[in-house]
Amino acid sequence: MAAMAEHETARAPRQARGQGHGRDRTPGSRPVVARGEPAPVAVSGGYDGGASSGSGRERAVLVAVVTGKAERAAVEAHLDELGQLVDTAGGVAVARMVQERKSPDPATFIGKGKVTELAGLAAAHGAKLIVFDDDLSPSQARHLDEALPADVKVLDRAGVILDIFALRARTREAQLQVELAQLTYQMSRLTRRWAHLSRQAGGIGTRGVGETQLESDRRVIRRRIGVLRERLVEVEREREVQRRRRALLPGVALVGYTNAGKSTLFEQLSGTATLVEDRLFATLDPRTRRAELGDGLAVTVADTVGFIRKLPHHLVASFRATLAEAALAQVVVHVVDASHPAWADQLAVGEEVLEDLGVEPKGCIVALNKVDRVEGPPPAPPGRTTVAISALTGQGLDELRAALAAAVLAQPGLEVLRFPVEGGEALQRALREEIVVARRFSAAGIELVVRRR
Repeated sequence: MAAMAEHETARAPRQARGQGHGRDRTPGSRPVVARGEPAPVAVSGGYDGGASSGSGRERAVLVAVVTGKAERAAVEAHLDELGQLVDTAGGVAVARMVQERKSPDPATFIGKGKVTELAGLAAAHGAKLIVFDDDLSPSQARHLDEALPADVKVLDRAGVILDIFALRARTREAQLQVELAQLTYQMSRLTRRWAHLSRQAGGIGTRGVGETQLESDRRVIRRRIGVLRERLVEVEREREVQRRRRALLPGVALVGYTNAGKSTLFEQLSGTATLVEDRLFATLDPRTRRAELGDGLAVTVADTVGFIRKLPHHLVASFRATLAEAALAQVVVHVVDASHPAWADQLAVGEEVLEDLGVEPKGCIVALNKVDRVEGPPPAPPGRTTVAISALTGQGLDELRAALAAAVLAQPGLEVLRFPVEGGEALQRALREEIVVARRFSAAGIELVVRRR
């Protein structure tokens, strides 16, 4: 504990859970410990959030490699986010290691000498979990497992994200999607689990058992993946029926980086209570509710799963049905945490996922959230329709509703019918025969925005 106390640093005060205005919790500056290695390696401790370290949570060491043109500050920011992921998964980051090298080591990602140092760092801080910020290949993960103590687990960012999704999934659809992603992730990593039974190990009574077990496990996983895909097709059919029922109302989808404030905005627009927590991926299951934009214009608002950098591709594929809400919506609102120092990178990550879903990013409304935490004018991404808001305080929400209404009414297939103030038979017939999207009353007369059947 003395080594840990030596590097203890102050941490920014944590916002109470449930406020839903979660700015990323960035630790204070951490001292770099020079250990005389040939390649520069930063090792820091005390990243344990104070009292949380004594609560029995799993202690973890974070590892990253700075390669090529990558900036050290960007890698440190990625590790800050990885620390938040570990926190959301129920662990606590107690130390970190950052190594600079031309390229990752093909065998262990960080090199044999650094693996030995990593084992010592984990032992010094009582950590039983090593988390790498980048994806590890199956061979790298296997070599690390073999080189590190038997009681130390090795995960990469994708593994932590999958664990969080498994923890957060509540609906049948989300649970199926998470299990599918987990099995896809594990398929290439089965060799680690059965290395002790491998044919190469030799010995009387063990020859061939490992390979047979691996083949058996792979067959079981493939069959389970097939079953899950069939069930997800059934769920998608059910979701399609629900979409047809809601088709009379225009659809609005909220997308954005995790913890950008989508759930708080969803709560403000729909007027329904939902889980709002200052953690990454606090909400996972999609929800759709009715919302009023004014002048009688009603829409459905869908809250989708958050984006994050380095999101596993198999996870995106598993959640494609959920993310389809964004692709099928008439209007997409891209929620961005304007108070975050890396807001531009988070916007770019979200737009990359939207493009993959077939959504044109420039056609989205960018809601610059948390402007109550920004001094001066909020950042404005070029070439985008932007609205500055604070989902927590309600600032700018009227402007956002107006922008949403304008975008909805600009959709093809809508028509404006005008009637005199007294209405008459023509108005009554329109109300009976047309799908009324919005109504406007003024001294000049009555306007109906209708969708033709």
